[in-house]
Amino acid sequence: MRCKEEDDNLLEEEEEEEVGVARPVQIVVSDEEEHSFWLQEEVLERLLLQEEVQDLHVVVVSVAGAFRKGKSFLLDFMLRYMYKQSSGSWIGGEEEPLTGFTWRGGCERETTGILAWSEVFVVNKPDGSKVAVLLIDTQGAFDSQSTIKDCATLFALSTMTSSVQVYNLSQNVQEDDLQHLQLFTEYGRLAMEEVYEKPFQTLMFLIRDWSYPYEHSYGLEGGQSFLEKRLQQNQHEELQNVRKHIHSCFSNISCFLLPHPGLKVATNPHFDGRLRDIDEEFKKELVNLVPTLLSPENLVEKEIGGVKITCRDLLHYFKAYMKIYQGEELPHPKSMLQATAEANNLAAVAGAKEAYNKSMEQVCGGDKPYISPAELERRHAELRQASVRHFRSVKKMGGEDFCRRYQEQLEAELDEAYLNFSKHNDGKNIFYAARTPATLFAVMFVMYVVSLVTGFVGISSVATLCNLAMGAALTALCIWAYVKYSGEFREVGGFIDQVAETLWEQVIQKCSHLRNYLFTKHHEQPEISSDK
Repeated sequence: MRCKEEDDNLLEEEEEEEVGVARPVQIVVSDEEEHSFWLQEEVLERLLLQEEVQDLHVVVVSVAGAFRKGKSFLLDFMLRYMYKQSSGSWIGGEEEPLTGFTWRGGCERETTGILAWSEVFVVNKPDGSKVAVLLIDTQGAFDSQSTIKDCATLFALSTMTSSVQVYNLSQNVQEDDLQHLQLFTEYGRLAMEEVYEKPFQTLMFLIRDWSYPYEHSYGLEGGQSFLEKRLQQNQHEELQNVRKHIHSCFSNISCFLLPHPGLKVATNPHFDGRLRDIDEEFKKELVNLVPTLLSPENLVEKEIGGVKITCRDLLHYFKAYMKIYQGEELPHPKSMLQATAEANNLAAVAGAKEAYNKSMEQVCGGDKPYISPAELERRHAELRQASVRHFRSVKKMGGEDFCRRYQEQLEAELDEAYLNFSKHNDGKNIFYAARTPATLFAVMFVMYVVSLVTGFVGISSVATLCNLAMGAALTALCIWAYVKYSGEFREVGGFIDQVAETLWEQVIQKCSHLRNYLFTKHHEQPEISSDK
């Protein structure tokens, strides 16, 4: 894997070799080993801060979708249109190879990260204004090397920065296509600082290799009737939610049905884009599709929050969005199986924990009397085992190793719940509740006795210290009583409880154990003497 510095050096060498020659440039680089992305800021600055375009409103047309579905191939025809739209036939000659964004046949991916064409086109709109047009190619989704997070990040970034997002699909719009679109657009919406009513602009479903012109004719009109039927919201609630989400994300949604380009295109390894090898029906619809996206009267300027942005503004938004995706602010999107397995296991954890809590409530709940700590711990161990058995008995997705993590999570949560039940049970013990005042009374009594003795024998300094300690204990007792009565200054009351707890465990209990030990030894001694 090349490091970022090597990529920059390679880019500089290419620039030196091809000064003045337009070409695709990498603006977002993919790190396949780390599954992360970074922005080529210098490249994007050179692209968007050119003097003639930096203050123009920008039109960003991006093509995204699954890999090996002809996205770069389509973009090269868009380039032909942008370079030759002033001439009568922009589509080119029959023997003219297709150049521009790199593309090829085969089953392995070609594009990685996000690429832009190095020339930003300046177009005069019918109202006399000038706009800058930027064409963007996106790494194909769902190849064998990209995670769901990789696919979601690139698609979301493409959607967030484009004014027209072409969603490139093959043959039909399937339910998983819509669900992935929902996931990717929601991932984009999460990264936006402000979520507007319609966060994204134009979405075009481009259905390649459409095989049912007898149901819906090729082109925009047939695509629109097909899409309306596909996005109808009269299905199950889950399917309705997907469609509602898509409608809520985009200001304008359209669809174009494009026929298959022909067997020569699909099967000839030496096909280089010459029109002679492409079916006439495909060329006819291509002539309709590209102007629909790029003719001056159809250009859609990029807006954020209802405000048109310039090329200079777009650069800042790119930088801001990339920082978000490089950080840990966003949740990691997951595959449908992983998300379902997690939900399935979490539901099993919740059910097992609820069964444990209900059983423990029967043992030491609010209306139950105090139970000895040893008995409570024994019951906890029994119910904990029963809860884990309940979890394991539920049918779960994800495999044994995956489920084991959630079993460990359940066991940790049960132990935490036991600590809460134990504290609640201790609170019912009147002697436990009286531990603080009893400790403070004991301190005052001992200090009083010691002060009397030391005062009597003439050790006045020790007597004075004992009197101070007795006064401090009395003051603490009064404060503690006020806290318990009023509910105020609870931190102070908690501190007094902690000090009393420490004295009880470290001094009083140890003295009690020592007294019991000496008492036992004293009563054992006569028995030993009598035996002798």
